[in-house]
Amino acid sequence: MQFVLHELLGDERLVAQYRSIDYSGELADSVLEEAAKFAENVLEPLNKSGDQEGARWTPEGVRVPKGFKEAYAAYVAAGWSQLGVSESEGGQGMPQLLNTVIEEIMFASNMAFYLGTSLGKGGVEAISAAGSEAQKALLLPKLVSGEWMGTMNLTEAQAGSDLALIRTRAVPDGQSDGGQYRLFGQKIFITYGDHDMSDNIVHLVLARIDGAPPGVRGISMFFVPKYLLNADGTRGELNDVHCISIEHKLGIHASPTCVMSYGEKDGAIGYLLGEPNTGLAHMFIMMNAARLSVGVQGIAQSERALQQALDWAKNRLQGKPPGDPAPGPVAIVHHPDVKRMLLSMKARTEAMRALAYTAAMAFDTARKDPDEAVRAAALIRGELLIPIVKGWCTETGIQVASTGVQVHGGMGFIEETGAAQTLRDVRITAIYEGTTAIQSNDLVGRKLGRDRGFGMTELIRELLQELNDLRANDVDTKSVKNAAIEALTQLRDVSESLLQVHAQSPAKALAVSVPYLELCGLTISGALMAKAASVAATALPTAAGPDAAFYQAKLRTARFYADQVLPAAYGLARVVKSGAASVFETDASTL
Repeated sequence: MQFVLHELLGDERLVAQYRSIDYSGELADSVLEEAAKFAENVLEPLNKSGDQEGARWTPEGVRVPKGFKEAYAAYVAAGWSQLGVSESEGGQGMPQLLNTVIEEIMFASNMAFYLGTSLGKGGVEAISAAGSEAQKALLLPKLVSGEWMGTMNLTEAQAGSDLALIRTRAVPDGQSDGGQYRLFGQKIFITYGDHDMSDNIVHLVLARIDGAPPGVRGISMFFVPKYLLNADGTRGELNDVHCISIEHKLGIHASPTCVMSYGEKDGAIGYLLGEPNTGLAHMFIMMNAARLSVGVQGIAQSERALQQALDWAKNRLQGKPPGDPAPGPVAIVHHPDVKRMLLSMKARTEAMRALAYTAAMAFDTARKDPDEAVRAAALIRGELLIPIVKGWCTETGIQVASTGVQVHGGMGFIEETGAAQTLRDVRITAIYEGTTAIQSNDLVGRKLGRDRGFGMTELIRELLQELNDLRANDVDTKSVKNAAIEALTQLRDVSESLLQVHAQSPAKALAVSVPYLELCGLTISGALMAKAASVAATALPTAAGPDAAFYQAKLRTARFYADQVLPAAYGLARVVKSGAASVFETDASTL
């Protein structure tokens, strides 16, 4: 993490952008150390027990597993909920990049716990952008402090990911000044929709005001508190909203996934955020934050799987490779294919981390750079990378966790080792906050289409220029650099070809959008791995001890990525260029 922060991306830009909080590399390291202590001592001990106990529904409300409530109180007391929130909103104003690194640590230690806390940050952003001054004054202090938690209520049983089909109704309340409504409907798959960890829960809900236009044009956003608010902002009586059941899931058992019912009596009191029929735009503020966060979940579980598998491989004695002179069994870490699997896990995790941190830094530049043109370009870059981070990092996280089970052998399939839980927990990440296809459709249909590929072209151009400028004096670095340049050149050609297909037939282009997203993730991360190899090679001659070992490992990992991971890009490129017809021309009735 520190390598990517300080050496690959560098501290200079963030130091200049965040002078108001005296940001520095030393400050970042101190925050990381405190996060590591909190994750190790408070959250990780609850990961397995929380999975075994699970969240529990009762008629009086949902109860979280033993220790979660106390852990959340400690989380709030330490100020972690305020870290990434801007100073103007009552937070600490730390960079998005640093907040992303902290998220990886927290999600790796206890994904089910941290899911509840992560939703509040997006809610704060949405309320800041759409709420009135009075609403912000009422809600933000409690949400930023962590005294209250927030949720995002989109999905309905009949609609799934198609928000145009939502039916939740919002009826104007004649007793109000026009901003108060009564909501009637049901939402499903609501993460932490109910629990006993905070004093109140603020639900951000998509609904239709009676008489609104059909489709997504008629969606509005409301905030609906679990407990109604008195005039002075204190907690009042229970609102007409409650959890009627929780889902029994493959993983993240400790995280309550709720079916929420609004208005079983007189209607759940809700308050309009922003103008009527603009709810989808406001919700996307939350969704973009959530999609970066979910991508980080994929990385976090990859890191957890890697640590579990490496520990197991170093201690499991079984057989020995051909030619090994040891008199008895050796640790399986010495077996060639186990080394290959571990290198695969390590290389993919490091590549994903570099990609996600790069995206986070782009959003910091988009918010803070004094140059308007630089801010605009950075926003385009960040938004372009979001679906890649969300889609590729979660799919790759599943692959890495599955490989971790394989390293454990038969014991990986047994709950005792924890490898199975990691795989079960990470599996949801490629589904919620938009499936991989939704991310790839966004990438091809929106992000490429809006500027005819200019954003992608600029990214590839910059990476090619940076790679061509790198010094590569040794065989390993040259090999990694050349492989990355070749893959980037191929991605540029494939992107141009896909844009032409999309202009003629969007449906045909979407038939290969997921392979294209995977190609982008593999290739852009490959370029970042090549840059990392150059940084390591430059630092190695003057390094000693653990630092020298770290840089040598970095070079080995980058070489493995170039040799055994990046070549998959050639197959994906062929699929994108010529694989659409076999999908597009198939009659669904024949499947």
